[in-house]
Amino acid sequence: MSAAGRPSLPHQLVAEGFGTMLLLATVIGSGIMAERLAGGNVAIALLGNTIPTGAILYVLITILGPISGAHFNPAVTLAFLIRREIAAGLALQFVLVQIAGGICGALLAHFMFEMPLLQLSENMRNGPAQWGSEFIATFGLLTVIFGGLRWRPEAVPTLVGLYITAAYWFTSSTSFANPAVTIARSFTNSFSGILPAHAPGFILAQLAAAVLATIFLRWLFAGERAD
Repeated sequence: MSAAGRPSLPHQLVAEGFGTMLLLATVIGSGIMAERLAGGNVAIALLGNTIPTGAILYVLITILGPISGAHFNPAVTLAFLIRREIAAGLALQFVLVQIAGGICGALLAHFMFEMPLLQLSENMRNGPAQWGSEFIATFGLLTVIFGGLRWRPEAVPTLVGLYITAAYWFTSSTSFANPAVTIARSFTNSFSGILPAHAPGFILAQLAAAVLATIFLRWLFAGERAD
């Protein structure tokens, strides 16, 4: 801990990198397991991928949130930067460890399932509907986060876990909603992967949503709480 009682910079960076690694190990690992067990039923495979992702988000935000804020997501970090709630230098470091942690999570999932560690995805995810889905998914995620922080901060882990669980199913892109996740998923040729050439479209949509959502939500949640 720092002298002011806050977690030190190394603690914050490790929490962000470690949390993102575990998140991606869960996303990719559960996708591999689900695909192997689903017998070709894509709906069952997606369900098997969805439930662990929502569950691990609840766990990770609960245990690591007090250390770093549990962003695990460059779009979330960008939103906090726009709100001037994180310094630019720290935000950049958060983004770097999130990306590195995500890639490590992909490697960890491959190791656990005895797959080649280094892979590139061949899963095509492209087009306006996919990009629009990523914009909506990210916009919704930030609405949940900042709405939760405004009205029910203790409920944020539950809210985020439930939102992502739902967004896997109501978006055609299955709700990546996270540039670090998108980058890491381009390094797995498994159920949850994305072709590297298609990743930039997802990332641009996610970052655009982060900017616009932050501006909109600053206005939406500015009012006083009703008695």
